[in-house]
Amino acid sequence: RIETPDKHTVKFFLKEPQAIFVSRSLTTPIVQKKEWVDRIEAAKKTEKPLGTLLNEKIEIPVSSGPFVLKEWRDGSYLFLQKNPHFFGTGKTINGRLLGPYIDGVIFKIFGTSDAAILALKKGSIDMFWWGVQPGYMEDLRANPDIELFQNEKSSLYYMGFNVRKPPFNDPNLRRAVATLVDEDFIIKRILQGYGAKMYSIVPAGNTFWYCPDVPKYAVGLDREARIRKAFQILRDAGYTWQIDPVEASGKVVNGDGIMHPDGRPMEKFTILTPPADYDPHRAMCGMMMQEWLRMLGIPAISKPMAFGALLQQVKARHEFEAFVLGYGNLSLDPDYLRNFFISRNDKPSGWNMSGYNNPEFDKIADESARTMDRDKRQALIWEMQKIIMKDVPYLPLYNPNLIEAVRKGRFTGWVQMLGGIGSIWTFCELKPAK
Repeated sequence: RIETPDKHTVKFFLKEPQAIFVSRSLTTPIVQKKEWVDRIEAAKKTEKPLGTLLNEKIEIPVSSGPFVLKEWRDGSYLFLQKNPHFFGTGKTINGRLLGPYIDGVIFKIFGTSDAAILALKKGSIDMFWWGVQPGYMEDLRANPDIELFQNEKSSLYYMGFNVRKPPFNDPNLRRAVATLVDEDFIIKRILQGYGAKMYSIVPAGNTFWYCPDVPKYAVGLDREARIRKAFQILRDAGYTWQIDPVEASGKVVNGDGIMHPDGRPMEKFTILTPPADYDPHRAMCGMMMQEWLRMLGIPAISKPMAFGALLQQVKARHEFEAFVLGYGNLSLDPDYLRNFFISRNDKPSGWNMSGYNNPEFDKIADESARTMDRDKRQALIWEMQKIIMKDVPYLPLYNPNLIEAVRKGRFTGWVQMLGGIGSIWTFCELKPAK
């Protein structure tokens, strides 16, 4: 239940401990009932109530943050003014003495990245917040008036497997695939060096929750060594080939005719990806996975398809063998581990798209959701990561860097962190350069 003993206090009484209550529920804005009750009732009558509410246009937003809305020109700019009532001003939080120290922020909207980059180079804006694409980097690096920041995103781009049915209901095959993935190639060639390797579902930049001791596959090995190791994993599990990908002498050749341990030929399967015009990185990863698997004689086919249709096929209907998808903005709290892999979320349009079912994982995941002690919960989250990376229902591929650019000599106080410099910490610490 919820009680409001006075105008400035809200009390929550929970039925049971809930670890994400502080990071989720208490960071959800409290809104005025009179402004929202009619909108909520109207939304309930629509086909997608939540989507309807999220698409509500707020003309006069209320703010308890460091800035409040002063002016909004749709499609042109937003002008935020310093909030004289901000609760954090003058307080030290997370070791930072908070402002804000600037009078306001203008968010200017551009139709294209080219136009925004040109404005930055001319000096008519101070910061390019949206991620700078690698194609602009050489030009910006050569500009003495511009400073570039690279930070790891809180994201996950991965290959998912349908573990409900062959061929990927066998964890040995999934581990062999993990062995074939060349993370160095992905970062250097596909991301052009602007990204981080991922060895777990939790990004390494999320330092408290990331487990450094998860099982890792073929780190640092070259292509032939990866093929030999993957071949050994599958041969030990009972797989056979008409033409072995590794000869008795150790020479690597093109394998062919792989058969399951029961002697059945492995049928061709499809790796679904978004199209290149939607996300060239994921599309290219699908193509490379196809090539790497075929070297081992595994009959994979990469198939780009429209993003909406891909989600329907994977999440709603579970009609797939493998796919490449991603989450561009994971929460800092890793409760998504529980949502992605707990067995009760294996349902049409549920979050457990792979169909992973492990009673041991379920037990630890449920315990993590009830554990309020942060250090004890960390140990549970780390154990969950170890289990997932041992069973590999999802195979992390990469985490792209977020690249942001600012004008030099105008402001100080840019705070680098997971997710970039465009955070509340920056806007509470930003000061005009003297």
